[in-house]
Amino acid sequence: MNVMPDGQRKYPRSTLLASSADRGWSTISAELRAHPAGLIRSAHQPHVEIVLAICAGADGFVVRTGSARQEQTRSMPGAIWLVPSDIGEEEIALTAPMPRALHLYLPTQQFNFLAKQYGFSRSPIYSLQYLGGLKDALIQEIGESLLAELTTETTTGRMLAETSSLMLAAWLAHRYTDGSFVKASSERPQRLDKIRLRRVLDYIEQHLDEEITVSALADLANLSPFHFTRMFTASLGVPPFRYVSRRRLEQAMSLLADDTLPLVEIAHRSRFSSQASFNRAFRRAVGMTPGAYRRLLR
Repeated sequence: MNVMPDGQRKYPRSTLLASSADRGWSTISAELRAHPAGLIRSAHQPHVEIVLAICAGADGFVVRTGSARQEQTRSMPGAIWLVPSDIGEEEIALTAPMPRALHLYLPTQQFNFLAKQYGFSRSPIYSLQYLGGLKDALIQEIGESLLAELTTETTTGRMLAETSSLMLAAWLAHRYTDGSFVKASSERPQRLDKIRLRRVLDYIEQHLDEEITVSALADLANLSPFHFTRMFTASLGVPPFRYVSRRRLEQAMSLLADDTLPLVEIAHRSRFSSQASFNRAFRRAVGMTPGAYRRLLR
């Protein structure tokens, strides 16, 4: 089941520029919105919301009232606002337009999942703070990756969404709660043993032209998605979605050597929704279009 964004209800005066609503993301949703100056009022929010200013004037301010506190922060690019779920009434005043703001919505089950994994007495969702004007390199990096996916769809968008939601939930629980839920550790995450890693890699090779999810790979390794992602990344140096994306690109490059296969067929086998999205992603990764690459091989 998809996680539907809250933005249409919460920001009726804003302009929706891009959305993950039709992407099949099941553990996070994203919207890119343009906000005019003015007042925003909201009475209920079922998901945790993270707002990242992509394009905003440094002379503008965001004045928020919620969770029994009021704060005023500058709406400069890179600023981040955190909104816990079910905070009650919230009022937001924008003193200047915000032309591009990325809104990420995390469902409560991602935090409940963390509580189950670590044996917490209760979910970290109940201790998330209402904060604004943050600067956080990890949140910004994840946000920019999801924004790039909204702009140019890739074959591993759903895997990216799964990984991003796990990382964000764990990071918020560790950094923006009272700290009693996740213990900081300097230990490096363990790697997958050779047998489980081989099983996962073989599965990926056999299903490159099919939908692959982090949950399915984690089941093969008999691990939770959270721990599997950490151990896979420690083993290969890249998260699962990047590895799958790289292997699909390498497969596409091999298929382009076969002049009998039309480009639209190669795009389909590489899990792209269209030849146009395949062309954009291939050019971004290789520096030329699939057609130009094929001509280079002749």
